[in-house]
Amino acid sequence: MTESALAEVVGVTRTYGGIPVLDDVSLSIGSGITAVVGPNGSGKSTLLGVLAGAVEPTAGAVRYAHGGGGGADTGKRIGYLPQGVPLRGELTARETLGFYAALVGDEPDAALADVGLADAGDRRVSALSGGMRRLLGVAQATLGEPAVAVLDEPTSGLDPEMRERTFRAAATRASDDTAVVVSSHDLDLVDAYADDLVVLDRGRVAAAGARDRLLIDHGVDDVESLYRVVVGDGSGAESDGETGGTDGDRGVAHTDETASESLHVTGVSDR
Repeated sequence: MTESALAEVVGVTRTYGGIPVLDDVSLSIGSGITAVVGPNGSGKSTLLGVLAGAVEPTAGAVRYAHGGGGGADTGKRIGYLPQGVPLRGELTARETLGFYAALVGDEPDAALADVGLADAGDRRVSALSGGMRRLLGVAQATLGEPAVAVLDEPTSGLDPEMRERTFRAAATRASDDTAVVVSSHDLDLVDAYADDLVVLDRGRVAAAGARDRLLIDHGVDDVESLYRVVVGDGSGAESDGETGGTDGDRGVAHTDETASESLHVTGVSDR
């Protein structure tokens, strides 16, 4: 692994029914915010699932660093927030986080405060707004200071204020020792918060690297312009239509298949 990498995706291919959804993808994930963008069906959810350990690659592997530098996998937790988070409505926000916090030795109240839900701890999940449930999911996925936190479309379907708030909460969890990998269609927020970018197109990496360097290399001023140069117009990047489990212009629905491959507790993936 490279010295600065916290995780590396090495030659990963994932097929469903023999059809590739990811095709020989290799990436290096460093500290800070890495945003994964691409058209609907480009393989974003599958890539994040593979990175989190929730989806088994057909070929290739994911390697994790030792303490943030190059080296062997040490079993540090990988946090994961899938698009559809099964939260129990009858539990309070504090009770929800308390269960996972007990597993990783963290404090639920501190986690609630970190995402701006300090005043909502005693409210039942069923009484929370959609945006507040997403914030709760971010808190849950980042309990225990995982080396890599993977967030799949955390802002999908939210109003602009809650999108900003959710992205900001995710960004605060990134540090020199933590990588936050987030997929998003909201290119304005990606432009504002991302340190690194991965642009996927038809299951392959179309561009990847530091945001500022990619903008310079392609002669553009912002992520939206970069996206249009790399992927082209009319590709659906600004639509929030991609929902968890369907990764393909090829029409490959794999929610049930991936769910049956491994039992994954959100925020508590030991790798």
